[in-house]
Amino acid sequence: MTLPKRSPCPVACTLDLIGDRWTLLIIRDMMFFNKQRFEEFLESPEGISTNILASRLKLLEELGLVEKQPYSNHARRMNYQLTDEGKSLRPVLKVMAVWGLKHVEGTQVPFFENPNSDVLDKK
Repeated sequence: MTLPKRSPCPVACTLDLIGDRWTLLIIRDMMFFNKQRFEEFLESPEGISTNILASRLKLLEELGLVEKQPYSNHARRMNYQLTDEGKSLRPVLKVMAVWGLKHVEGTQVPFFENPNSDVLDKK
């Protein structure tokens, strides 16, 4: 998927792709909470609406950051997983978490349901 660029700046171009308030949270949920299904993303404390979630999952798939596969005979039931390109955002999320812990009062590293996942320790 190719979007028009506002400028050649890599920060601006990256923000144009994943810089809205929901996209990185969906990636966070997949990466650190092992969420894969639509209804699992809806359980996150930030409270994303169904229409925005559907839109962001479609965008992430179009960008090649997420792939989907059916998990039942029902054609609309999908598992979403990060591609290698999506997984490459781990250092970005890690740095954001460290920055937030240092500079945003009251933040904390959440309990991870996936015991093999820790935002601050994995590379």
